[in-house]
Amino acid sequence: MSHQTSRRHFLRGGFNRPAVMRPLGALAPMTFEDTCTKCGDCARACPEGIIFRDDEGFPVVNLRRGECTFCNACVEACEPAALVAGTTWDWRAGATDQCLSKTGVQCRTCEDHCDARAIRFKLLVGGRSEPVFDKDACTGCGACAAPCPVNAIHFTHISQPKEDSTC
Repeated sequence: MSHQTSRRHFLRGGFNRPAVMRPLGALAPMTFEDTCTKCGDCARACPEGIIFRDDEGFPVVNLRRGECTFCNACVEACEPAALVAGTTWDWRAGATDQCLSKTGVQCRTCEDHCDARAIRFKLLVGGRSEPVFDKDACTGCGACAAPCPVNAIHFTHISQPKEDSTC
């Protein structure tokens, strides 16, 4: 997966900055940062309380605090239109090696909280099991992340948005 650096990050030395989980409907990174006024309306509108500010004051989603219900309240509250309706949520869940099931401890908390049924457990030799995430069924809502007792759920950006090529 290629990553195109925004002008802002290029000038600040952030050449290979990883994708940041912005609220639902966020424009492409460079366009988003040029459009967002850092007003915080999206965070105040979020009924789940999962939108916070990053170090630069831009909104980011923290799914360790709860799940996104895709209600679009953040999109509706965004006056400068840095968040727009109808865009896809390109984040999918996975588990790190800290997952209790991977270490031999019986835990299926993530599976129990996944309404999309995107998490199944594959039995392994020795009585262990390993979570398997169905990337097609996963909505990236984060319902599995907050209840995980060891914070082993991580999210991967599955497709980089196209950057605006105008200068």
